[in-house]
Amino acid sequence: MTLEEKAGLVVGKGFSIPGISMGETDKSPDKITGISGHSVGIARLGIPSLGFADGPAGIHKFMNAKDSADKLFTTAWPVGTLLASSWDTALVKKLGVAFGEEIKAFGIDFILGPGVNIHRNPLGGRNFEYYSEDPLVSGKTAAAIINGIQSEGVGATIKHFAANNQETNRMSVNTIVSERALREIYLRNFEIAIKSSQPWAVMSSYNLINGTYTSESHDLLTTILRNEWGYKGFVMSDWFGGKDPVAQMKAGNNLVMPGTTAQVKAIVDAVKNGQLSEAVLDENVADILNVMLQTPTSKRYQYSNHPDLKKHAEISREAAAESMVLLKNDAGALPVTGTAKTIALFGNHGYDLIAGGTGSGDVSKAYAVSMAEGLTNAGYKVDKELQQRYQSYLNEYEAKHPKKALLQELLNPTPLAPEYTVDKSSIEQKAVSSDIAILYIGRNAGEGNDRKIADDYELTAQEKEMITSITDAFHAAHKPVIAVLNIGGVIDVMPLRDKADAILLAWQPGQEGGHAITDILSGRVNPSGKLATTFPVSYNDEPSTKNFPGKEFPEKATTGMFGMKSIPAEVTYEEGIYVGYRYFNTFNVKPAYEFGYGLSYTSFGYSPVKLSAATFNNKLTASVTITNTGKVAGKEVAELYLSAPAKTMDKPSEELKAFAKTGLLQPGKSQTITFTLTPSDLASYKSDASLWLAEAGNYTVKIGASSLNIKGTASFNLRKELVVEKDHKALSPQAGINELKPGK
Repeated sequence: MTLEEKAGLVVGKGFSIPGISMGETDKSPDKITGISGHSVGIARLGIPSLGFADGPAGIHKFMNAKDSADKLFTTAWPVGTLLASSWDTALVKKLGVAFGEEIKAFGIDFILGPGVNIHRNPLGGRNFEYYSEDPLVSGKTAAAIINGIQSEGVGATIKHFAANNQETNRMSVNTIVSERALREIYLRNFEIAIKSSQPWAVMSSYNLINGTYTSESHDLLTTILRNEWGYKGFVMSDWFGGKDPVAQMKAGNNLVMPGTTAQVKAIVDAVKNGQLSEAVLDENVADILNVMLQTPTSKRYQYSNHPDLKKHAEISREAAAESMVLLKNDAGALPVTGTAKTIALFGNHGYDLIAGGTGSGDVSKAYAVSMAEGLTNAGYKVDKELQQRYQSYLNEYEAKHPKKALLQELLNPTPLAPEYTVDKSSIEQKAVSSDIAILYIGRNAGEGNDRKIADDYELTAQEKEMITSITDAFHAAHKPVIAVLNIGGVIDVMPLRDKADAILLAWQPGQEGGHAITDILSGRVNPSGKLATTFPVSYNDEPSTKNFPGKEFPEKATTGMFGMKSIPAEVTYEEGIYVGYRYFNTFNVKPAYEFGYGLSYTSFGYSPVKLSAATFNNKLTASVTITNTGKVAGKEVAELYLSAPAKTMDKPSEELKAFAKTGLLQPGKSQTITFTLTPSDLASYKSDASLWLAEAGNYTVKIGASSLNIKGTASFNLRKELVVEKDHKALSPQAGINELKPGK
């Protein structure tokens, strides 16, 4: 292989979507049109060009008229935050297998997902793509979907590595974070998933960590990822990520995407002038080739372009229903029994489902089932006059706000229509003619922009007025009001929490969302989802608010991708390890709905917690028996939290260390769940010594139905401190961080 061929192989084929081409290194036709990118093939050596497609909730392609005519649509799966709310890794793996079947059927080699970044702040624009505020839930869920996808012989790409928790200045922000917070929170999710699934590829993120772009960080990509974690695949950059392709090669970022001719030239020149060892380039090439041998393209797989979309839609519906979270259910408002009921459905998106987020997380789906369609298909009577009013309003808005050109729409999606206002007299009439009101709240976000507090995280004035008018009218008529939240990220639920009789959190449920929501509301499926992220009483209760999205340095602005202004910025993670419930529980800040919370149509009893020993010796098991004490079949998630001594290091009051979901338990039936604790579950990261340390003393196991609803506890003793793992000094901040600690 010539030097030029090697350099070509570690740089992508260029950016090419319909109507737009940039920096193409290879002018040959793309194997698959409309996907995110390709690697460069070398025909004389039999090295093929590989195809990479977004995204984490389904295949994202730029569809042309022929693609639509040929029905080359793909399945929109439930978004990451909803899947994590299932707390059911077997279900997530099942979905992953179907996802892998679809990726392979379209001749794609790699899907650019899953995304596993932590929900650091509710305003994160891509939180819908990600799983949780907790690294264990994130890591286990990611491992499950990766193992499912890769069982079909296609590659998953875990992303965005690492500490990529905002969209504001995403390509220029320097994330300043302590080694401990990195190791325990922002890298731990990746570590769990990578060690449990060995994804074929890792995507480095746009941001810098403590002064260095992640794609140029030897500490991150070689010292930690490969040397400490034993990763065997290859690393690709995010599209146009980083600045210096030579530094990326030295760091261990094998593939620079989407690729430009200037990057190829820079690598060739660096080898020739001695700035880059050809041996380093050879290592990067070898890592790509070793994975390439496993791909469908290398194996000359004859793809059909026609996966079993009907079967996959059924799996999408099942996964969505099994993951939704029932936040409130007073006086048995749900399930809605008897399909003769007439339902007044209020809210734009009850008639226009938000299946998933925008940007690269969007999916080329054939349809999306709305709440109105789901109810109608199940036999309920949706108020027709109200439906006509909403649909006329939405059609008129769409006509006045047509979709923009392809790239503009990707970077700056057309905003959702403002909420349609139904006058009070009409609401009062519906309270007489209808049996139930469903109040539907919708939110969307995506790549490129973080959310806002006003009219996004917070409810709009129209929505608040609608809530008051509907609940006043229907409650005066002694009829229930059910709220459905079709949202991509956490919102302020306080104006709704005490007024609606029931609240169902549907997140963004994929293309079968209306059917899945109806499955829950009707009782066809008993809700069993639990929150994988905290809903605070107030946005200002979040510990990251004063450091989100950080500060900018506009005087240093330059011209960036697509001619947009690139502003250097920095964000300091002063909350340290106190993210999500670790903060709320430790600092006694009461949330609206806590991490791990979720209701059922039945009830469950927990036996006392049993430990295998009173003293920890290499491992220990904790067992609990869960019994369905209610009247209908259901599933329960058991969550194990651990409280550890805090002698030389401050500690959260408790941390999630294990979880499991029961099977479908009939009334009166029980299931015993056994968790195993290992030394790593006891340890915290001691930055000054670069090691994981379990302190001697008493540890308390807490098993419960949420992080605040603990059903039983038991304690054990670790007689002497235990060094669990010795790591390298890496990714150190350049200056001290005034981190949050209990008592400060």
